[in-house]
Amino acid sequence: MIHLTDIAEAHQRIGKYIHCTPVLTSRSINAMAGADLFFKCENFQKAGAFKFRGACNAVFSLSGDEMSKGVCTHSSGNFAQALALAASMRNIPAYIVMPRNASPVKVAAVEGYGGIIYFCEPTLAAREETAAAVIAKTGARFVHPYDDYKIIAGQGTAAFEAIRQTEKPDIVIAPVGGGGLLSGTAIAAKESLPGVQVIAAEPLGANDAFRSFYSRTWTPSIKPDTIADGLLTSLGERNFPIILQYVDQILTCTEPGITHAMKLMWERMKIVVEPSSAVPLACMLEHPSVFAGKKVLVIVSGGNVDLSRHWFE
Repeated sequence: MIHLTDIAEAHQRIGKYIHCTPVLTSRSINAMAGADLFFKCENFQKAGAFKFRGACNAVFSLSGDEMSKGVCTHSSGNFAQALALAASMRNIPAYIVMPRNASPVKVAAVEGYGGIIYFCEPTLAAREETAAAVIAKTGARFVHPYDDYKIIAGQGTAAFEAIRQTEKPDIVIAPVGGGGLLSGTAIAAKESLPGVQVIAAEPLGANDAFRSFYSRTWTPSIKPDTIADGLLTSLGERNFPIILQYVDQILTCTEPGITHAMKLMWERMKIVVEPSSAVPLACMLEHPSVFAGKKVLVIVSGGNVDLSRHWFE
């Protein structure tokens, strides 16, 4: 388990490498939600998502001996880019295992940051087997995309910053996939703001966190189906206990709700966000009574989208 002190230390460690991203508001979206929303815009973070925070903390926490042979991870997108960039800043190799069906845009971004890509079949077993083989070959240090305390502490720095950029919120809401962002956000919020509520947002078509949370038993994701491709992974072993301890509730939203919320953010806020980033707003619009009249801090997770896709048709 980690605490606010670990997040504060992570923020001090990575502060000169990350962007302190802005907090934006929208009067028209506030009116639709019936609440005052403050959007912490990690779509403006380096590598386009909050995941650079965790990757940066993990890489810059390594000693010279620990990092001497580079780092390795498996990821289909945002964490792959984040780790490749963080590794390049320490002049060490980053070996990235990606599924063969990964977005060409994200593959190009990883290559652009200097990542050395190994492709595999699009299954978790294939990712893990390929990563193990790469590590055996290179001696690189494995960095898990979310099930790692250094990653969790780094991800928590987004909320740590945002709390200091806004008036005291009543609610903090973040999307949940593997749980790295939610875990760090929940610790930062609960240990900074007594009485604050922490709510997780999840697509109905990939609701393993929802099912795990309310059954109090870890339940893996089975054939998740959602436009929010950043939220397809099951909760991590280290993340689930933190979520059980610090999160107040998990809400789900529909696919049309996600698309509608993403379109609103593009049109009304003039910012590019990926579907996963729109899930919190979709949950707020589909469960308005939970948020009515409240001040809500919304963690906007990222903005890495393939602009060749016809998102709103």
